Amino acid sequence: MSAALTTARGEALLAALAADPSVRPWNVYPRPRMVRESWINLNGYWDYAVSDFDEPAAWDRRILVPFPPESSLSGIGSRAPDGSWHWYRTRFTLDAVPEDRVLLFHCGGMDQLGVVRFNGQNVGSRFPMMDGPFDEVLPDPAVGENELVIAVLDELGNLSHPYGKQREDRGGMWYTPVSGIWQTVWLEWVPRDRVADLRVTPTLEEAAVEVRTVGQPREGLIRFEGREYPLRDGKAVLRPEAPRLWSPEDPHLYEFTVEYGEDRVRSYFALRTVSTGTVDGIPRLLLNGKPYFFHGLLDQGWWPDGLWTPADPACFADDLKTVKALGFNTVRKHIKIEPELFYYECDRLGVAVFQDMVNNGRYRYFRDTVLPTIGFQRWPYFFRRSHPLRAFTFAQHMKAAVRRLYGEPCVVLWTIFNEGWGQTDGTGMYEKLKALDPTRIVNTVSGWFRVCRSDVDSRHVYFRKFRLPRSKKPLLLTEFGGYVWKDPAHSFNPDDTYGYRNYDRREDWQAAVTRLYTEQIFPAIGRGLCASVYTQLSDVEDETNGMVTYDRKILKWNVESGRLTHPEIRGKID
Repeated sequence: MSAALTTARGEALLAALAADPSVRPWNVYPRPRMVRESWINLNGYWDYAVSDFDEPAAWDRRILVPFPPESSLSGIGSRAPDGSWHWYRTRFTLDAVPEDRVLLFHCGGMDQLGVVRFNGQNVGSRFPMMDGPFDEVLPDPAVGENELVIAVLDELGNLSHPYGKQREDRGGMWYTPVSGIWQTVWLEWVPRDRVADLRVTPTLEEAAVEVRTVGQPREGLIRFEGREYPLRDGKAVLRPEAPRLWSPEDPHLYEFTVEYGEDRVRSYFALRTVSTGTVDGIPRLLLNGKPYFFHGLLDQGWWPDGLWTPADPACFADDLKTVKALGFNTVRKHIKIEPELFYYECDRLGVAVFQDMVNNGRYRYFRDTVLPTIGFQRWPYFFRRSHPLRAFTFAQHMKAAVRRLYGEPCVVLWTIFNEGWGQTDGTGMYEKLKALDPTRIVNTVSGWFRVCRSDVDSRHVYFRKFRLPRSKKPLLLTEFGGYVWKDPAHSFNPDDTYGYRNYDRREDWQAAVTRLYTEQIFPAIGRGLCASVYTQLSDVEDETNGMVTYDRKILKWNVESGRLTHPEIRGKID
């Protein structure tokens, strides 16, 4: 029997709602790289029902948005049959309807197909994971009460859709599945002629800004450091007077404002580059043109009370401050695309991100785990061809992920496939991704089945001693460790434990992890190891191999007795 765990921020949210049910969870502007001054947060209690397809005859439950119905914070706490439609309804009041504005509906995350209706009119439908976030004009908003209805179809059994680490029969390395709405639902009044999107490409000295707009062509400009930069064909190049480069040690961000007609949008950028190169005869990863060791933790992005959605966006900063306190500078965001507030905290706090794409297709334990673990890791593409629809859908999701995260300074590396999960034409996907984003490093396959083009050579090592292999590319150890020490009072499942080496005593666990680094990882850095990603940041359900417990209440690692500090690591390759 699994235990019910709640984070401290989850407990605070529930207490606030008990005192005032009108409290709005996640009451923070959701899009840090494109900020307007006012917005309407629609998070909170909505009417909720489940049906096979048609709108339900009775709205018999309430759900707390933006938490998925499987989560305890949602107030539902149960899983509907696969293929169900999740129906959401809310009513809100508008005091005025400006004639020169339109009302935009936004939602960053629904799993999987979302259909929106406003005051009885259909607004649109899309797969937010594949098509990008909802960003639709609501027709004919009225002074007084308005009704918004959202229906979300969940088909976890349809393997064409990206699904990550969800599984109906959760357990081990698979987690409780998620459906419905899982990110903030919000509105904002905007001019008809407006900024639709920003794309920033930095160098070490300047940032090229591209502004995509909606409506009639208008003159626009960017205000930056007290200067005005006119937009030419929607483009401008911003040049700081005293360039200061972004790094985990100095995460400096520059703010600017776009003015387009009556629209005003605040944003930010950082000056930084990532690349590969050879230094003293050794292939290296380069940050801002210099060799840099990315010292990381695997981050699944799962929470005991909210599943995909933490109780408060401040939870992101809490986790990342733990990453920094332990001495790490990187997280590998594991087969999940987070809300934009997560990446803003990485940008602001100085945590580099190795960003995975989200897998689809069929996972087979014997083919994708057993055989590679014992050494069969170079199967050609012929044996791994995917159904054309699955390959197309994966490519569309990859395109949406790049479009959404292109401007994030923290994202330094893309991972296309994790091990063999859903792996198809690696070289073809590499070429597609490089065409979408030539500015970042691409790790085509993290782990094995490396018969394809890639910027790096990526390995996973769990059940044997790590020995640095020969490689003509920068060598990355993108998963290793996974050692377990379990705190029963803070564990999701007291009966089952999943990890790669178990320890009964906390002190023995920390000593073993320290030996792993000092005897195997640190010595390899000078000989060519360019990054390491330890499994993992937090416990997740049955997995108890985290640096912190699943409820984030216990930091397992005793920082006072030693930190795995990256300044010491940098000295080995500078």
